[in-house]
Amino acid sequence: MSEAERQRESRESLAHRVPDLAALELLLAVARLGSLGAAAREVGITQPAASSRLRSMERQLGVALVDRSPRGSRLTDAGALVTDWARRVVEAAAAFDAGARALRDRRDSRLRVAASMTIAEYLLPGWLLALHADRPDTAVSLHAGNSAKVAELLLAGEADLGFVEGLTVPTGLDSTVIAHDRLIVVTAPGHPWARRRRPLAAAELAATPLILRERGSGTRQVLDTALGGLARPLIELSSTTAVKASAVSGAGPSVLSELAVGEELAMRRLVSIPVDGVSLRRDLRAVWPTGHRPTGPARDLLSLTRG
Repeated sequence: MSEAERQRESRESLAHRVPDLAALELLLAVARLGSLGAAAREVGITQPAASSRLRSMERQLGVALVDRSPRGSRLTDAGALVTDWARRVVEAAAAFDAGARALRDRRDSRLRVAASMTIAEYLLPGWLLALHADRPDTAVSLHAGNSAKVAELLLAGEADLGFVEGLTVPTGLDSTVIAHDRLIVVTAPGHPWARRRRPLAAAELAATPLILRERGSGTRQVLDTALGGLARPLIELSSTTAVKASAVSGAGPSVLSELAVGEELAMRRLVSIPVDGVSLRRDLRAVWPTGHRPTGPARDLLSLTRG
């Protein structure tokens, strides 16, 4: 080999200099079966394709590997040596594949979900039941908190998939919209607002102390942004269920997801109060760390949210 050829070879990547696994598996089959036709059938290709693959490997290596004759195919001395090397490479590839499969099995054995309260309480139970039907062996853990906490868990690597209700996507996360929701003003039937004949003005809502979720919640973020600021809360609570219970008790008005109050409105435990001059529609999003698209059970759960 000339110096120029040696320098050119040193610049080529290993992938260009070493035959691929398909070619090595074909060579091993020829060595074992003594027939190119039988080897082709074993690896699932036609005999012409097997001949082409073998010739390509011989050109790549620069040596003859197999002597072909009407009586069959016999390895050359170089072919016998290359076959021994090929066996070690294929065995190493099989070990690599087994290790990768074990990693996938470990990933698929659990799913850590973080979700803001409304999604966790009113949408996720149905999605998780459907996921269990498809993946009964996957153990699912759910952390319910506000949207800020969901982002914190994802960025710390403590959750595989998150769901949030806020207006913006936290820095460091990618997202997709999975559903839409609307916030509505509600009071107990005995509250003065329940007897109003005209819609509530946005300015009056903003100036009224309300039963609210804590700062960092998607519901509060949407409401605060829509109204341009809020009065000091009448009561500040950490869950949708607690806010709803307080409103039902007559403690004061609140603003809650339409998803959360359907039963209470139907049974007249709460009354919806129309509001003029403000839109309280919001997007519900699935979120995950930037550049790490969900895989395995997280991918399957994400697909169920769009069903």
